[in-house]
Amino acid sequence: MAFRKLALTEPVLKALAHEGYTTPTPIQQQAIPFILQGKDLLGCAQTGTGKTAAFAIPILELMQAQKPLGPGIKVLVLTPTRELAIQIDESFAAYGRYAGIRHTVIFGGVSQHSQVNELRRGVDILVATPGRLLDLMQQGFIHLDKLQIFVLDEADRMLDMGFIHDVKKVIAKLPAKRQTLFFSATMPPEIQKLADVLLKHPAKVEVTPPSSTVDKIEQQLYFVAKKEKPELLIHLLSNPEIKTTLVFTRTKHGADKVVKILQKFQIRSAAIHGNKSQNARQNALADFKNGTLRVLVATDIAARGIDIDELSHVLNFDLPDVPETYVHRIGRTGRAGNEGIAISFCSADEKEELRDIQKLIGKQIPVVAEHPFTANAHMSAPAPEERPARTNFRGQQGDRRQGNNRGNSGNSSRPAQRQQPARSSNSHSPSRQGSAQHQTSKHQTSQPQTPSNRQTLEQWEEAERW
Repeated sequence: MAFRKLALTEPVLKALAHEGYTTPTPIQQQAIPFILQGKDLLGCAQTGTGKTAAFAIPILELMQAQKPLGPGIKVLVLTPTRELAIQIDESFAAYGRYAGIRHTVIFGGVSQHSQVNELRRGVDILVATPGRLLDLMQQGFIHLDKLQIFVLDEADRMLDMGFIHDVKKVIAKLPAKRQTLFFSATMPPEIQKLADVLLKHPAKVEVTPPSSTVDKIEQQLYFVAKKEKPELLIHLLSNPEIKTTLVFTRTKHGADKVVKILQKFQIRSAAIHGNKSQNARQNALADFKNGTLRVLVATDIAARGIDIDELSHVLNFDLPDVPETYVHRIGRTGRAGNEGIAISFCSADEKEELRDIQKLIGKQIPVVAEHPFTANAHMSAPAPEERPARTNFRGQQGDRRQGNNRGNSGNSSRPAQRQQPARSSNSHSPSRQGSAQHQTSKHQTSQPQTPSNRQTLEQWEEAERW
């Protein structure tokens, strides 16, 4: 089916042709007619299937049919992250290129001055994150009494990020008579309950089973010791065929840590997460899209809204705590019908997360058994209480806050028994050099020479640990 068969007007069809779109995706083909009929919609589709266009295109059509439009916000799109809000606003700009519909986006982390000026000039379609929306509503800059359509996008992520209370505050301000479009990549029970409250006799569009993965994404699993994950990452990135990679970490600190390692090996990389300024995040994302950066390291929250059709690889440096998040992550690749590769590292401490993920997606992730770091793959990280206490500046043992000196004196006062296991483990850990050389050094009785790259990583890890 072509877009022309969906009863779209010429301005929208012209814009779609300008973007190179001729055939709607399954969710677009199913959702657009329901939305044009004014029905509430419950849309469940995995990441990368075209959810944004599925609601943006018919909304522009509905606004076009009402011209001339009066004052007031007619459409509100609520989304969890700044990156996703910007991406949605860009979609409205692209699809509404010839429609003349006013739209803008608001989000936190930047000055509200320019956003308020846009609102004062008049807006038909507003894309917003919950925090900034509520803030400007309380200041009297936003009124929703003229609202006709409310879109809640990425509803499952709203819950994951703890925005449900803010969402409820926004819903309380909406007119009772409205059209509601509810989109979510996954549909756990909590999301279904929220949908039941918001929607009235909705049409349901579900183009794939909940939490299924895109067939064109090749999934690979590497078992590796936690401490050797950085070296395995460097090893994989030595393959020139991996041109761009989106790496996921569980924490903001972990993202920064990975970037430091990559930069030590002259791999162009940057991190995006909630502690980064909006400008820094947008610059890093722009550099990643235009090829300046080879690797973008992100937390799950910051990665929402990353929409790159040509992204070939996604890498889970840490497995996510929530299994549905795995589907979100690997859905960053294999977009727009392209093929993609999703690589996951799994340490001994992450076996439970792996089991939950494989149960959710209904398949076993193929294991890559041949790689240089299999020897210690099933070793668990030492429990925190097993680590020796650090000595303070008086030479006494105490908690980590005592003697919080990160200079050389702190290193020299570290107990000798902590350093000894590190040296012995190096003699048995596989190097990143060829397998034949590794086998030779493995059986030597004298202490082997440690590769310079490996030693750099160990020194860095040791410094970071303290």
